[in-house]
Amino acid sequence: MANKPGDRDPLVRTLVAPAEMAGRTGRWIYRFVLTLTLVGFVLAFLFPLYWMASGALKSSAELARSTPTLLPRSWHPENYGEAWSTLGLDQYFWNTVVLALGAWAFQLVFAVAAAYALSALRPVLGNVLLGMMLATLMLPVSALLVPTYLTVVDVPLLGVNLINTPFAVWLPACANAFNIFLLKRFFDQIPTELLDSARMDGAGSLRVLVSVVLPLSRPVLAVVSIFAVVGVWKDFLWPMLVLPDPARQPITVALNALAADMPVNQLLAGMVMASVPLLVLFLIFQRHIVAGLTAGSLKG
Repeated sequence: MANKPGDRDPLVRTLVAPAEMAGRTGRWIYRFVLTLTLVGFVLAFLFPLYWMASGALKSSAELARSTPTLLPRSWHPENYGEAWSTLGLDQYFWNTVVLALGAWAFQLVFAVAAAYALSALRPVLGNVLLGMMLATLMLPVSALLVPTYLTVVDVPLLGVNLINTPFAVWLPACANAFNIFLLKRFFDQIPTELLDSARMDGAGSLRVLVSVVLPLSRPVLAVVSIFAVVGVWKDFLWPMLVLPDPARQPITVALNALAADMPVNQLLAGMVMASVPLLVLFLIFQRHIVAGLTAGSLKG
């Protein structure tokens, strides 16, 4: 017997029964719990940022009080300028930008090439290679530090030491299994008719990639680009290992090294300035992130 238009499918399971949602009390409880959950998550994520930004505006004496204050009793915005000039953050910002842009370029080239080869060219044992790549996501980062460091110290076949060079950050960033899987998943959703028609017109594999695949892949390329930049910008442990020269270190490593010799309020100001570019990047491209992650979910 077919269901009436207003009936609910009995096989559909929901957290709250439809009968309970139909009443005023049920709707009120549902909205209250939902609002409380959302507020809790927002506070959990935003309160540390607020504490850091407000602490940078306090004096050193106020930060040293045993009883913390939510709002600064006296505002000291000059802490930001003093932190910038005293710590020389401009050099560390430039180092971070160079590392992030280089890692983005290398990762985009190699990840696109690997994903396109696995998706369109379908090499022998391609699924095995993809499975081995994805298996690296199951390993903790600390388990990969030693083999990756030994590889950077003495690059196989070349015998080159990359320590204290940007390549020590750029090249390991290329081995990002998640981005390769994300790109391959998107490439798999591109209609084969488009690729076949391009090949019938005489286009080779490289021409198909440049003229057909990449223009259609702008949403997912934007996501991979954001992930690449953010991943290098916020990284701390790996740059600290492979860039021991203070003049080449990014801002995350430099702030940790300078923390013992600077006031806490200036340290917090430096952390705020280091976080602002990532927050701005996310706020500008948040729609691209959502669109890129869901663009390949449906084929058509």
